[in-house]
Amino acid sequence: MSDESLSPRTAAVIPAAGRGVRLGPGAPKALRTLSGTPMLVHAVRAMAASNAVSLVVVVAPPDDAQGVKTLLADLALPERTEVAVVPGGETRQESVRLGLAAVPEDITVVLVHDAARPLVPVDTVDAVIEAVRDGAPAVVPALPLADTVKEVEPRGKGEPEPVVATPERARLRAVQTPQGFDRATLLRAHTAVAAEGEGATDCAGMVERLGEPVVVVPGHEEAFKVTRPLDLVLAEAVLARRRANDGF
Repeated sequence: MSDESLSPRTAAVIPAAGRGVRLGPGAPKALRTLSGTPMLVHAVRAMAASNAVSLVVVVAPPDDAQGVKTLLADLALPERTEVAVVPGGETRQESVRLGLAAVPEDITVVLVHDAARPLVPVDTVDAVIEAVRDGAPAVVPALPLADTVKEVEPRGKGEPEPVVATPERARLRAVQTPQGFDRATLLRAHTAVAAEGEGATDCAGMVERLGEPVVVVPGHEEAFKVTRPLDLVLAEAVLARRRANDGF
């Protein structure tokens, strides 16, 4: 029996119910294609690439859960990894909660991953899982910032905004996914933190509000979020480089 088979099982929850309006009209963001393949499929494969992940729960648009099931039905994945599809909610927070409810109780490590980060390398996924297994209740991959950041007083669209502070860049990180959690801690966060407005967009932030520690592990430049049309161009370039270099 391998060491991996003795380790706690890991599930990945992928909330993919959003519309992604910043990419323009058309299919939901997670179903936009990269090199002819929906981003959601790339994201599922990225999670399944980890030997530790035994279940991927995809939280689909409520009105198209069956279509997503059909899309993923014939997806070639390692035998160790199952895929489940559940309908999502009105907010990301609700969708994550619904996905978490589909995770069996014997799974003790849970990842939450953005479908819009389809190209995260497996080494990053494994680093997050390992940190949770080593005892961290919540783990986020993140990168140092390249740009100086200004805190401003928000104004209307297009209006000049007064600067109120310049945070120390060396102390700041740009957070990515998958975020990893001890399952019990994440469940407690979703029970304790009430949804307000559009709900929480960062599960690690919910855990912080419980007073639990959150730790950062190194992220990766290819784990960027595909949000705007220019991001699609960059993602296509990354895939082309992978095909040329690795036969991906």
